[in-house]
Amino acid sequence: MTKQLKESAQRVQNKLLELGYENEVMELSDSTRTAQEAADAIGCVVAQIAKSIIFRLKHTDSPLLVVASGINRVNEKQLSNQLNDKLGKADADFVRERTGYVIGGVPPFGHVADITTIIDEDLFQFKTIWAAAGHPKAVFKLTPNQLIELTKGQIMAIK
Repeated sequence: MTKQLKESAQRVQNKLLELGYENEVMELSDSTRTAQEAADAIGCVVAQIAKSIIFRLKHTDSPLLVVASGINRVNEKQLSNQLNDKLGKADADFVRERTGYVIGGVPPFGHVADITTIIDEDLFQFKTIWAAAGHPKAVFKLTPNQLIELTKGQIMAIK
């Protein structure tokens, strides 16, 4: 953990404080870009990682954030049917433009604009989970209920 946060991680920390949360953003020496890397660096199980995946909705050309348990893969066809829109891949430029963050560091909240958010129901089996905090080496611990509060997300089965 370093004393001074990178600018993008500090934005997440500032937003948490602004919203009244005392959760602490931590920068780790190891990468947290993937769920496995994050779990290894933190010392938790992969399923406790709340990974942020941005999709591009085809009909509206808007972003969709799926916050998924680190062990789950998103069933894109099922989710497309539930949302009545096709899910497309979001490239790095789209992600940065719509969230303000780079892939691998996208936090579940605090984006440059509001983003429709789906939360994986499997995250609710844990007391605490870990999410990206604005940089590929930055994370913060939170509860599943805090995740709902921060994102205004809808809980769904995503696999």
